[in-house]
Amino acid sequence: MTDPQPAPQTHATQSIPVYPATGFVVVNGANLHDPVTISDALTDGDVYMLTPDARRGRLSLITDDDGILSIAESTECGAAGARVFADCAMTLMSPDGATTEAVVLVELDAGGDIAATYLLPLARLAPKTEYALVGYDTETAREKLAQVACVSFARGTHITLSTGEQRRIEDLRIGDKVLSRDDGPQEIRWIGQSTLRAHGPFAPILIRKGTMHNENDLIVSPDHRLFIYQRSDRVGAGRSELLIKARYLVNGDTIVQSEGGFIDYFQLLFDQHQIIYAEGIAAESLLVDNRNRAALPEDLAHEIRKHAISGHLDLEVQERLLDFPDVADVLRKASTTG
Repeated sequence: MTDPQPAPQTHATQSIPVYPATGFVVVNGANLHDPVTISDALTDGDVYMLTPDARRGRLSLITDDDGILSIAESTECGAAGARVFADCAMTLMSPDGATTEAVVLVELDAGGDIAATYLLPLARLAPKTEYALVGYDTETAREKLAQVACVSFARGTHITLSTGEQRRIEDLRIGDKVLSRDDGPQEIRWIGQSTLRAHGPFAPILIRKGTMHNENDLIVSPDHRLFIYQRSDRVGAGRSELLIKARYLVNGDTIVQSEGGFIDYFQLLFDQHQIIYAEGIAAESLLVDNRNRAALPEDLAHEIRKHAISGHLDLEVQERLLDFPDVADVLRKASTTG
């Protein structure tokens, strides 16, 4: 195992789509007509529904080095600079028996009182649909918020080991050596796993077989960054090496956001942030930062806090440079032609 250098202290920003509490209201139950609220006032069995005018807004959060959340200047919702905490994780059941999880977030005013409450659904909530509250948990809310910020591979993804073997991600074990682009064989430090409903903004991105020279379909979380080496600079980035979020490559044909059912996500952590190979596509491993640190086991989160994990941030391409048809095809050609 390598001996990383101390990491600089940095804040991390996360933007999430939320409903104001007034957009999700009890239509049957003990708290009739009340909006969703903090755990102390929730009642199991209450039935909620989106109001006709409910609209999601972008809540931009900053997580500082102590894990404290506050609202960023770039937000659409809330007051910039206000403190926020994750109060609880709700489990909601629709009439067809399907369950959906949602995180209740609370904004505080300068005096520490509640200024606003928001609902972050972890799957799409349908209009004119009743959702019964079947449980809530105050212990896992922060962890679930952190999981949203984790880059993940879907169950069944083949990862290239240092021997050249292609092994399914669910069959990997801590200590297995994975081939990295920059540092050769790297031992896995931690493997995370979570299951989400594949609906809404967190639904996975499907890159169909052959689209980017991949031998099989590749399914990743929307913000998972893929590594592209351009032989010619087709996107005007000014460099040959690029990291691009999968969501920016969606073209409705060979790369799509795949909705429906549940998705089993896996996260791979190494001593340092790495570019590894998934279905033959170069893609990043988990980059630990203040946003997702709470998803790690407590002892590992404390240890990894001292590690320098290069995020390859200088390689990331912003969406504005990718605003033209079928970016994926352009990049595929750029990686094979001069």
